Amino acid sequence: MIDFDQVVMNFGEKEVLKDISFSIKSGEIFTFIGPSGSGKTTILRLIDMLERPTSGNISIEGTDVSSLKDRDRIPIRRKMSMVFQKPSPLRGTVFDNVAIGLWFRKVSNEEIKARVPEALDLVGLKGYENRKAGTLSGGEMQRVAIARAVSTKPDILLLDEPTANLDPASTEKIESLISALKERFGITVVLSTHDMVQGQRLADRIAVVIDGRIGQIGTSKEIFYHPMNKAVANMVGVENIFEGVVATNEGGLASIDVNGASIIATTPLPTGTPVILYMRPEDITFHLIDGVKSSARNEFTGRITKVLPMGPNARLKIDAGVKLTAVITQRSYEELDLALGKEIGLAFKASAIHVVEQRSS
Repeated sequence: MIDFDQVVMNFGEKEVLKDISFSIKSGEIFTFIGPSGSGKTTILRLIDMLERPTSGNISIEGTDVSSLKDRDRIPIRRKMSMVFQKPSPLRGTVFDNVAIGLWFRKVSNEEIKARVPEALDLVGLKGYENRKAGTLSGGEMQRVAIARAVSTKPDILLLDEPTANLDPASTEKIESLISALKERFGITVVLSTHDMVQGQRLADRIAVVIDGRIGQIGTSKEIFYHPMNKAVANMVGVENIFEGVVATNEGGLASIDVNGASIIATTPLPTGTPVILYMRPEDITFHLIDGVKSSARNEFTGRITKVLPMGPNARLKIDAGVKLTAVITQRSYEELDLALGKEIGLAFKASAIHVVEQRSS
């Protein structure tokens, strides 16, 4: 439905997008994740034809829109709606704010009177038609903006950081609404966010954008558990990254030498191959040194060198011959009587390690 082919976007001398290519399928939720300034919003603006690429081609439903004249772009743009990060309420009522896109499209008054309440009901704001838009909360105004977008019955809905400024309760409502729109109407949703977990919750597929480039495209599992490189791994919270060499490999179960420590992982790569290992901090489990042992193939004893509280969890830095980062619940931390400087047994499965061949640059 949407195809970018070697798209470059410059603003003056600044290269914002650097030779990016991807395809978005009809009816999927496709999410761009990445830090602020990485180019996510520029991609959405190019899809919405608010900008023209410096080079490369952009196709929407088979039409190359990269160099279309303005008058020829209008029919395609009317099949899309975009919700910005900070929607500004227009003067007047909620009804007026939702109806404005329909007025621009010259929809009849009778149709507008039917569509606006329908859209407000869809976003959970039934009966808000006569309220002053300026009196709404941030979460309510974001839902009004989505109601305005969906009232035009778009084929493509573009959402730029739709929950960036909202409280957790409002965020949950918006996320539920996005999922419902896709399921109910089959709308293609293209979303940008710097919230990794939000991307994981919502997306059918994810594209990681780093410094104007696409680092990786894949499902949530592929992105968060099988990163292709260090930049993607760092972006999605894979904190345990090691360089090593395959020492032995028997039937796909390899022993990998990491600075003298042996880590067991699953990989088809042969003996002698330089590799990079990736493991999420949540995949490390703990046990008492004199207690019941784990069934995991990798077992270490380590000393806790740093403790960082994280709400109901704690992030631990451990020196176990290799430097490890783990996440444990506060309850488990207390039950195991853990503390800074204490020695503890830890374990992780061979299947928790993602092995990538290290290629010389």
